[in-house]
Amino acid sequence: MKRQSGVLMHISSLNGKYGIGTLGKTAWEFVAFLAKSGFSAWQVLPVNPRGPGFSPYNSISSFAGDALFIDPEALFEAGLITHDELRSAEHKNRERVDFKIIIPERTRLLRLAFSRFSDYDALEAFCERESHWIGDYASFMSIREELGGIAWQHFPSHLRDKSGLPEWREKHREDENYYKFEQFMFFSQWEKLRRFANSKGVSLIGDVPIYVSLDSCDVWSSPGIFNLNDSLIPFDVSGCPPDAFSAEGQLWGNPTYRWNRLAESGFSWWIARLSHCAKMFDTVRLDHFRAFEAYWSVPYGAVNAVCGHWEKGPGKPFFDTINAALPNLSLIAEDLGFLTDEVFALRDGCNLPGMKVLQFAFDSDEHNIYLPHKYPENCVVYTGTHDNDTLRGFLESAPMHLLDFARRYLSPADGETLFDAFLRAAWSSRADLAIAPMQDFLNLPTTARMNTPSTVNDQNWRWRMQEGFLSEALSEKLYAFNEKYSRI
Repeated sequence: MKRQSGVLMHISSLNGKYGIGTLGKTAWEFVAFLAKSGFSAWQVLPVNPRGPGFSPYNSISSFAGDALFIDPEALFEAGLITHDELRSAEHKNRERVDFKIIIPERTRLLRLAFSRFSDYDALEAFCERESHWIGDYASFMSIREELGGIAWQHFPSHLRDKSGLPEWREKHREDENYYKFEQFMFFSQWEKLRRFANSKGVSLIGDVPIYVSLDSCDVWSSPGIFNLNDSLIPFDVSGCPPDAFSAEGQLWGNPTYRWNRLAESGFSWWIARLSHCAKMFDTVRLDHFRAFEAYWSVPYGAVNAVCGHWEKGPGKPFFDTINAALPNLSLIAEDLGFLTDEVFALRDGCNLPGMKVLQFAFDSDEHNIYLPHKYPENCVVYTGTHDNDTLRGFLESAPMHLLDFARRYLSPADGETLFDAFLRAAWSSRADLAIAPMQDFLNLPTTARMNTPSTVNDQNWRWRMQEGFLSEALSEKLYAFNEKYSRI
């Protein structure tokens, strides 16, 4: 495999004047910047609609796209909004995403655009192609809107069990058409962006969380594949066991899967999900890969994850089935967290590249699996992920013993900083693919961090790149860096 490099940055973090990154001009300019700088991959976070806390990892749908990413300028060019309406979508504060302002503003704009939309032949063709999910999603969203955004477990019984859907759809056809319109616009713009990226030699890497939100269209439409009782309440929920970083573990709260029932169906729901991803991305990162071997099961209602236990996941039969159904699907295993020999055996038995995070390499000793000299070729090395501090922030706050070990190991050359040595170590490693968050190439401090795990605050998921950051000088510097380590 040709050695390659990429950049991790979410769509929301793109610069621009509309309050949040979109699939429009700035996304295309970023692709052009990547290609010019010698990169061959752009990795994004999940692009599904956000759930509580505005996290893209807690979505209300595994199939829908986030309507906030729809480009307002494309709506104007299509004659669906006026110039004044387009101007009203602009924001003076472009440094961070303010979801509480953006969501109602963008919804109002999209509603205006829908009121003038007339190409129902194209919309119908789109809905036919996406018929396995779009109808349920439109119904789910229109019901939630009508009922004030309540969780589906509190829907009236005839809508909770979907027996009343035919009558609902007849009465609320226009409401459902709006949500279908949103998705039509999102996927039309996404398809154009992907074609452009591929034409420039840039592949798109997506991110698939293993779990879905309890209050999601996925669970409402397919409750039988999740561990729910007759009252549609989970028997158990997801999480992580206690470790050195958290004495109480992590309680995520997602419903777990009935893997035996999924296996009986030939994993059809997962095949549909990953097939959908394959139409959007060139490669898919499987979040929390270790749960496919065994997952931490926590009783529903527990206050923390301490009382959980391990349950077996679907293992290799799952990946054999997926590979048979989708032989061209390219996957990356997010093999982080509590790892065992069984997890490594599953990853290697499926010949999946795992992840090596350089920020994890220097907190122990020479046996640390994240030290670059231990990398196989079939892996992806990251300086850090969306859940880590920026590299600069990490180095500014790391304990002295870690920094001393890093200096001894990396041996910065004269004039080379420890920051530079970290990037060099990743790019010069044997890993087939090297990726760094855009914040690291910009040498940004902790304030540019994307997310701090196990926290809900007004900082997470909000960072945006500023206008002018993608300079010609930076592009030339990054091209020379990629060329030096044979990643072009």
